[in-house]
Amino acid sequence: MHAIVVPAYGDSSVLEYAERPDPEPGPGEVLVDVAATGVNFIDVYHREGRYPLPLPLIPGSEAAGTVTAVGPGVTDIVPGDRVASASVTGAYATKAVIPADKAIRLPDGLSPDLAAAVMLQGLTAHYLTHSTYAVRSGDDVLVHAAAGGMGLLLVQMAKLRGARVIGTVSSPEKEKLARQAGADEVVGYEGFPEAVRDITEGAGVHVVYDGVGAATFDGSLASLRPRGMMALYGAASGAVPPFDPQRLNAGGSLFLTRPTLGHYTATREELLSRTDDVLGWVASGAVKVRVSERYPLAEAGRAHDDLEGRRTTGKLLLIP
Repeated sequence: MHAIVVPAYGDSSVLEYAERPDPEPGPGEVLVDVAATGVNFIDVYHREGRYPLPLPLIPGSEAAGTVTAVGPGVTDIVPGDRVASASVTGAYATKAVIPADKAIRLPDGLSPDLAAAVMLQGLTAHYLTHSTYAVRSGDDVLVHAAAGGMGLLLVQMAKLRGARVIGTVSSPEKEKLARQAGADEVVGYEGFPEAVRDITEGAGVHVVYDGVGAATFDGSLASLRPRGMMALYGAASGAVPPFDPQRLNAGGSLFLTRPTLGHYTATREELLSRTDDVLGWVASGAVKVRVSERYPLAEAGRAHDDLEGRRTTGKLLLIP
């Protein structure tokens, strides 16, 4: 097979397009011919060594494709099934292994491109809006990077829950996309806490969904109403420095959480419940997935550069 390999931590130039032996499914695993792979910031963190994994590594955890073989003990998935997962081992490849209990059959009519584009971000948006802070009708919600792949999904899912959504963006083009997704108000990053206070008549928002990190952290806390929650689910601009928890008290008995998908899909039942919602919404058109760019697998480095440079709107895919 062909794969993208990280032989040493570093910038996008370390990504190598190489031949590797075909993987084989072990007990409880399935082998998939990959049709599309999702590109995510966690792939960048693995490449940089911010979240270190043993080297050399094939990055990527999100993909969709067709099962070609199953390992011992797998009975409910068979060769020929179309599946997707956000728990792939080495998704930046033409073939990859998936734990069978993390593989999700695709609904009829849902393309592997859309499935690969929505698994990780869609499930993340689902747990954020339905569990971490379960949005209620009438809530005020702030979504950072509202025109990115995650942001567009968060906007739509918060609207499905009945919220008023305020989004932050960095350009007029991105403002248009955020509004098309359903954002009620869209503001720039400069002075966004003051803009949020104006929009909410001084009250602040019930929840901030922040995947930007260091650059927006202080402003996010300042945008919350008393007893509001900040869900810090990523760090696209860098890690948040240590801070004094007393700030949460001073801000109005605020809540801060740093959630991750694994803890919200801890059982097969929970995973299926969330994917039933997310894939069902995408298949029906209730939630729209924007794929902004498809790159050949060999150009994974360019995909990383575009993602890190904030030159994208929506989801990036690698196509073997």
